Amino acid sequence: MKFCKFTRVSLLVGAVLAATVTISASPALAQDAKLIGRYGDWEAYTRGGKDDRFCYIVSKPKEASLRSRRGDIFLLVWHRPAKKEFDVVQVDAGYSFKEKTEVELKVGSDEWKLFTRDGNAWTYRGDDDASIVEAMRKGSRLTVKGTSSRNNPTTDSYSLKGVTAAHRAMNKACGRS
Repeated sequence: MKFCKFTRVSLLVGAVLAATVTISASPALAQDAKLIGRYGDWEAYTRGGKDDRFCYIVSKPKEASLRSRRGDIFLLVWHRPAKKEFDVVQVDAGYSFKEKTEVELKVGSDEWKLFTRDGNAWTYRGDDDASIVEAMRKGSRLTVKGTSSRNNPTTDSYSLKGVTAAHRAMNKACGRS
């Protein structure tokens, strides 16, 4: 499988983010992250200074398959202005995905395939990220279907209540209109 430059950067940043983001009773409390606000079922955060600012919105699923056998499950959308990366969609499944499988992400009737690596999934193309975020802002529910390394299928369902307000707050915090 061939990845574009953007995807390789997403892998690197995703791995770093996954290593630093800890999910507790409140989603996405990173080491130096500052809560911008809570918006419905979404929270917006920022971290870093002017030159290395990183902003993201995050939510946990309302419903999740095999929840008791998994680690932290969440969905992120993030900006990294210094690298001109905006609206990157990242799924953290709480388990390692089965090798050479894809994740299905669906909002309404719109559907995307994401590639997997360890416990994370990302889009193949940056244009897909923008389409997903647009659909999220218009939709009410998002589902993620994947397969664990133990061959167990999972379906996670996220509420999109508050995602538009959280996205606006993230854009403002990262200087994006």
